Amino acid sequence: MGHPQLQSIHVHPVKAFRSIELREAVVEPWGLAGDRRWALIDAGGKVVTQRRHPLLARAAAEPMPGGGVRLSAPGMDTLTVPVPRATGTVPMEIFGDKVETVPAEDDAAHRWCSAYLGTEARLVHLDSPATRRPVDPEHALPGETVSLADGYPLLLTTTASLDALNSLIARGEHAAEGPLPMDRFRPNVVVSGTAAWAEDGWTRVAIGEVAFRVAKMCGRCAVTTTDQRTGDRGKEPLHTLGGHRRTGGGLIFGQNLVPQGPGTIRAGDPVEILG
Repeated sequence: MGHPQLQSIHVHPVKAFRSIELREAVVEPWGLAGDRRWALIDAGGKVVTQRRHPLLARAAAEPMPGGGVRLSAPGMDTLTVPVPRATGTVPMEIFGDKVETVPAEDDAAHRWCSAYLGTEARLVHLDSPATRRPVDPEHALPGETVSLADGYPLLLTTTASLDALNSLIARGEHAAEGPLPMDRFRPNVVVSGTAAWAEDGWTRVAIGEVAFRVAKMCGRCAVTTTDQRTGDRGKEPLHTLGGHRRTGGGLIFGQNLVPQGPGTIRAGDPVEILG
């Protein structure tokens, strides 16, 4: 085992769409720049995720200058959507929160999303993450906010823990589903050079020049059973996590982070355990 370092960085320009790997990323108070500032909502205003629509795993969003996105998906024409002007907002319901978002100005964006999903959907943008949505107060400090991630600004996972999990899967009844790639867990930062499950005990970490508070362990959902290339669903990793990683907080894999200041992180940065 070597020294902990940042192996890879990932953002999801549109929530629930395919992730993008970056060599470096700017850390903002509410998460990595460009991560989950866009999302889809259904006719009732609820956020649309892979939990109900696993086919979103096959959709991609390429970041564009100025914060816009270029959408693509199998069987669909590409579509470029600029950041909308904040002339009016629509409410989004996201995991118990009510968040005001700005809909894409061109109806073509809403038609594109609806056609791909086969049900009514709208593409919306979070214009002001600094004020729109606080972090879960049970695990937050005053003033902490988050973009359109499930609950926290960043998710950290480690390669050693994935290796350990895959070893458990290989000995189980669904061994044919493994080994699983890291994208099943949709992290923002992946750390190598640690012991398996070492992150369970972390309370503060520094990645390069940026310090982070570890808010809570991450309870996992059905999205982790979704192949991020095909959208197909299986039993793992939830079956194995249920037997080996069950806590009062759910089936655990990874740690939720909150930045303690701005900066830039880069693949290969050293990772220091501060507490």
